[in-house]
Amino acid sequence: MASTVIEGAAGQPEGTPKAPSAPGFGGDGAGDAGRRRDLRKMKAVATGFLVFAAVVYLFTRYLEHRDGADVAAWVGYVQAASEAGMVGALADWFAVTALFRHPLGIPIPHTALIRKKKDDIGDQLGGFIEENFMTPEVVVYRAEQIDLPRRLSTWVADPRNAPRISGEAARAIQLASEMLRDEDVEQLIQAALKWVAEPQWAPPTGRILEQLIAEDRLEPVFQMLCDRAHEWAIGSQDLIDRVVDRDGPQWTPKFVNTLVGDKIHRELVEFTYKVRSDPDHELRRAMHEFVEKFADDLQTDPEMIAKFEAIKIELIGRDEVTGAASTAWKTGKAVIEQMLDDPNSTLRNTLSDSIIQLATRIRDDRPLQEKMNGWVARVAHHIAANYSQEIISVITETVRGWDADDTSRKIELQVGRDLQFIRINGTVVGALAGLVIHTTSVLIFH
Repeated sequence: MASTVIEGAAGQPEGTPKAPSAPGFGGDGAGDAGRRRDLRKMKAVATGFLVFAAVVYLFTRYLEHRDGADVAAWVGYVQAASEAGMVGALADWFAVTALFRHPLGIPIPHTALIRKKKDDIGDQLGGFIEENFMTPEVVVYRAEQIDLPRRLSTWVADPRNAPRISGEAARAIQLASEMLRDEDVEQLIQAALKWVAEPQWAPPTGRILEQLIAEDRLEPVFQMLCDRAHEWAIGSQDLIDRVVDRDGPQWTPKFVNTLVGDKIHRELVEFTYKVRSDPDHELRRAMHEFVEKFADDLQTDPEMIAKFEAIKIELIGRDEVTGAASTAWKTGKAVIEQMLDDPNSTLRNTLSDSIIQLATRIRDDRPLQEKMNGWVARVAHHIAANYSQEIISVITETVRGWDADDTSRKIELQVGRDLQFIRINGTVVGALAGLVIHTTSVLIFH
């Protein structure tokens, strides 16, 4: 019997192969080894109490047999206490052992409860959590009490946490970059370009131009064009002289070409100055009329629409466009990864500073925190009301996936040491109860 009580935590002979670790528990480590040693010690102590009670009982029986009617009065009291102590120790040993295995290897009904009831335990645990922790009222109350926005913003805004924030932000971006394969991004770019090219661009472009004209938003553009034209005219003297010398009559003298070039230059400068300075100039009105006509044609002229769409398709369909987008992605990705690897890079510092600034604003703005608490509570209520079953199923399905024997062993490692105190207490309490019962019977009947 003693050998059965103090067997290993797994309840198997030395050298028996171990079952695979139960998912969710993890394999044997230093912690499990330490708990296994403590469990063996406590089993030995509890068994020692049982052995001591048995030795005392046998000793009193020996004295009773040896002395017969002349046996000392105290022997009866000690014998009753030790006998009851053994009964209590054996009863509690049976109860504790029955939780994890069949006592003495005998398949007694209602023993090895954890092995047999593993799935039921998981279902009951899930049901208990669902009924007491996953109700919308409880979840919303706890979400409001946590005051997550204030706590999180206070921690993030602390300058001492800046290096960790920078590192976590960099790791998040690196993870996203690793998840996005270059081939997938290129396909996404091509799909996006194709999607953008499908609808007609001409009519929407015409409507946008009409709206800009109606709001007089194109006038700054016209003014900029006139300014640039005047600046070009001022510096065009050399170009005009070369054109006159090249295209003018060969028989004209050089000074005549010079006079003609100067005249053209002065007229051009004067003309562009007038156009630049007079918003109501004839050329400026012609520019407005041209844009208005162009906007109307983009919406109503089939020929113009067809030409515009042909330009669009040719532009987007060129390999240079898709190639440039893919190259830009690869180059940008490489630059970002390089900057993220450098703890002192501008990108990491900017990310960290931006996050800290946002957290500081939230930390110092209690009305905003209250509003965010409302968001958190609504999200929590939605999750609890609609997804509690799915969340609880994680517990129940995980427990169902555990190996029954390994689960029993692991649970015994976690709580078995404390359960051995039940055996010790059973021995002590049983002995005291036996002593009280024997003493009471002596007082009543003698």
